[in-house]
Amino acid sequence: MFSFRRSALLLALTLPALYAVQAQTPSSSSSDTAQDQSQASQAQQSAAETQGQISVQARIKLRREQRRATAIHDAYDHKWESFADMGYLRFTPGPSLQRLTYYAWETGLTRFKSERLGYTLDGRGYIGNAYVGLNQYSQGAFTRPQVSMYDVLLGPVYRFYLQPKYAISGRVMGGWAYGNFSGDTNGVPPTLLGLYPDGSTFAASASVIGELNLTPSVSFKLTPEYFLTGFGSTLQNSLGFTGGITYRFGKQ
Repeated sequence: MFSFRRSALLLALTLPALYAVQAQTPSSSSSDTAQDQSQASQAQQSAAETQGQISVQARIKLRREQRRATAIHDAYDHKWESFADMGYLRFTPGPSLQRLTYYAWETGLTRFKSERLGYTLDGRGYIGNAYVGLNQYSQGAFTRPQVSMYDVLLGPVYRFYLQPKYAISGRVMGGWAYGNFSGDTNGVPPTLLGLYPDGSTFAASASVIGELNLTPSVSFKLTPEYFLTGFGSTLQNSLGFTGGITYRFGKQ
């Protein structure tokens, strides 16, 4: 009898506890579900913000590239280019003479087939004083007679690096050169002074051109150059440079 009462009492105490546990379990599950949904929402929002930032950066980069492409097109999409330069060349005026300094003028016209490729017609003149030393012919003023050279050249030019503000090009040309070595010798044949005889020969040039754009149509050009001639049936390997203003006109 006592055992039955004790069992009934234990059952009466256990039932409310089980009810409380069952009541708390759905609440805990609901709380976990709500937390998971909140975390998923935050992750989606973060992903959306990241995607938005990437999209803004991509648009900024695209606009920057478009501006750059437009600036390059405005500067180099010209059909014609003319230039007027001054220059300097180290030249050997005779088979056994020391090099002289030639000072040069140069002008030319380039026809571009595209933004990069063109063909240049170039005309130039050089003038300097050759030191011939003392001999029976070179007395007084004849120790440093003035000599000159004139050239007409033609060849391709290619812009291999383009930027809105500057460009780097390569150019090779070939053509004709005339040397006047007797103009200041007072009738003494130039060969007696160690100079090459007057005459014409071939000429060839290879150069790298650096251009700094002042406006889309005007640039400053500097051109280091290797210059080859064949006076006196020998080869003259000369180094120098030209520099000046270039004007572009006529759209492609």
